[in-house]
Amino acid sequence: MAALNKSRNLSILNVLFYKVNYCPRVNVKRNLNLQEYHSKDLLRRHQVSIQNFRLLDSKLDSKILSDFKAKEYVVKAQILAGGRGKGHFDNGFKGGVHLTKNPSEILPLAKNMIGHKLITKQTPKEGILVDKVMVAESVNIIRETYLSIIMERTYNGAALVASPAGGMDIEAVAEKTPHLLKTVPIDIYEGVTDKVAIEIAEFLEFKDGMVQKCAEEIKKLWNLFIKVDATQLEINPLVETDDGRVVAVDAKINFDDNAEFRQKEIFALDDVSGVDPREREAASLNLTYIDMDGSIGCMVNGAGLAMATMDLIMLSGGRPANFLDLGGGVGQAQVSAALRILESDPKVKAIFVNVFAGIVNCATVANGIVAACKERPPKYPLVIRLEGTNASAAKKILEESGLPFKIINDADEAAKAVVKLAQ
Repeated sequence: MAALNKSRNLSILNVLFYKVNYCPRVNVKRNLNLQEYHSKDLLRRHQVSIQNFRLLDSKLDSKILSDFKAKEYVVKAQILAGGRGKGHFDNGFKGGVHLTKNPSEILPLAKNMIGHKLITKQTPKEGILVDKVMVAESVNIIRETYLSIIMERTYNGAALVASPAGGMDIEAVAEKTPHLLKTVPIDIYEGVTDKVAIEIAEFLEFKDGMVQKCAEEIKKLWNLFIKVDATQLEINPLVETDDGRVVAVDAKINFDDNAEFRQKEIFALDDVSGVDPREREAASLNLTYIDMDGSIGCMVNGAGLAMATMDLIMLSGGRPANFLDLGGGVGQAQVSAALRILESDPKVKAIFVNVFAGIVNCATVANGIVAACKERPPKYPLVIRLEGTNASAAKKILEESGLPFKIINDADEAAKAVVKLAQ
């Protein structure tokens, strides 16, 4: 049974890891991006206990802080990237997260952040521009725990994942100390009952009166999860403070894209300021773009083929510069735009079109490529492999265009050819 529970816990966390790290390559729609203060505001509006906070922008209006009193303040740059505390700014200022007990230091700290680019391990090399800074109440933490609610296929619905080892990499907890991870499936109609909430609170090692306080927070988090159509709500850490509170210090929320029509207010908060312009353009065309660090631009259809294409390129000694997933039901104009987006990446030295058509029509892909190249001659060599629906017609379209395409039917040979051209 212990081995089974470990397997289930790892399965759930692997799903989370996959969503975070790989889904941008396969989803038709980019995930909704909320700044930290947006997530905290959602928690507050659903009565979840959080740190009090204020928000400063380029106006640096001190009146915003006039009624904000705390023993210690956390001043945090707001960008969509981790590692802010260890980052640095383009003006030489160190750290995107600062602690201070002196209110008069808040505005000078914010002034060094706002209007400057913060560079961390998770940002582009040039950093991301900071236009807002969150000033939050610092809390004295006795213990850190972990709590998340996710949609989990293993249980055909939602599950609570909890650990008394919070504030750290939860995948590492699952791998090294699986007994410190508990997963409880939740009936979507019954919700989180008092019994389940107390069971989780006790597993998180809250004692005496703190058990009931934690249980109430868990039920509030469940209510938020349902009300906002979330697919993941992760609190890491959920802490116990020295003044007897249970506080959600940091939150990550993912939303169901299909519920956008119900959650218009939340989706209107989407922050695209730190998103690659190519990714934004692709998303507007219902395509998926992902940036990488190689020299070969890749046009594919579907997640499996994208991964196989990457493997073929790397086994041949090359690296992808980017991927653009056409998805299904793509039109000629979208294909033309896709090729233009791939070419706009300065890292690209050659382009590999690798399409295995089912719903997608090879002839449509071929016509889109030809139209784009006739409108503007291709900057880089194109290696094209089209298989599946109307592949023969597509090959004829490409050959009769008179354009210098390299058409190769064998995927392995095509990958070797594009790697050679990129060199």
